[in-house]
Amino acid sequence: MTRRLALVGLGPGDPDLVTAQAVRVLNEVDYFLVADKSEQHPGTADLIAMREAICARHVRKKWRLVTVPDPERDRTDPADYTGAVQTWHEARTVCWEQTLLDNPGDTAVLVWGDPALYDSSIRLAHRIVERGVVDVEVEIVPGLSSVQLLAARHGVVLNTIGGPITLTTGRRLLEDAASGDNLVVMLDGALTCRRLPDPAGWRIWWGANLGSAHEQLVAGHLDRVVDDIWARRAIAKRARGWVMDTYLLRRGGV
Repeated sequence: MTRRLALVGLGPGDPDLVTAQAVRVLNEVDYFLVADKSEQHPGTADLIAMREAICARHVRKKWRLVTVPDPERDRTDPADYTGAVQTWHEARTVCWEQTLLDNPGDTAVLVWGDPALYDSSIRLAHRIVERGVVDVEVEIVPGLSSVQLLAARHGVVLNTIGGPITLTTGRRLLEDAASGDNLVVMLDGALTCRRLPDPAGWRIWWGANLGSAHEQLVAGHLDRVVDDIWARRAIAKRARGWVMDTYLLRRGGV
């Protein structure tokens, strides 16, 4: 029998930001699946607790959460980033697949933010379908992303008038900033914008742990606020063991 595998975007953490479609699907499936990274990163247990709080708020029936230990990604060879991620995805696929075999019924994977934006759940689900070990039909439920919440919190428009916007990561920022003037940066634990030439020419809108009780916001000219952002980021990470932040960078334009 074909089972339902729903990838449900929960938004950035605030139960008020979960969509009505997500609530409906959460109330239709048999259990929830979530990756557990706490063995390698103990502070991330908070992220499971936040998902549990969302379920407690919105699910009107008895519910069950199944955690899947998340394999550690090999970071020994930075030059082979793509290969390491693909190997990691394969290991995660096997873990998800075994969890589905051990837990019959329809499943919702509880995805932080939106499944289509810097998240691997869609790729893993497609791999499970291709392998054919578990008969599943994949459903994607979009969620509010931290990028949208960042813009809302700061009261800014992400794009300039008639202009493009580049979504990138910290590891690509210096390259992308050389050819772009309007960038949203995610996955940047090193706060790479500190290394941009001419920091006085850039403005930044930064947010950390958006949608949580520990949300932080800073905005201004990059050269004036970047040290404050770095200090706030370090404090947030020490306090909880993790920090999720994103920022908008703009050079000129409106």
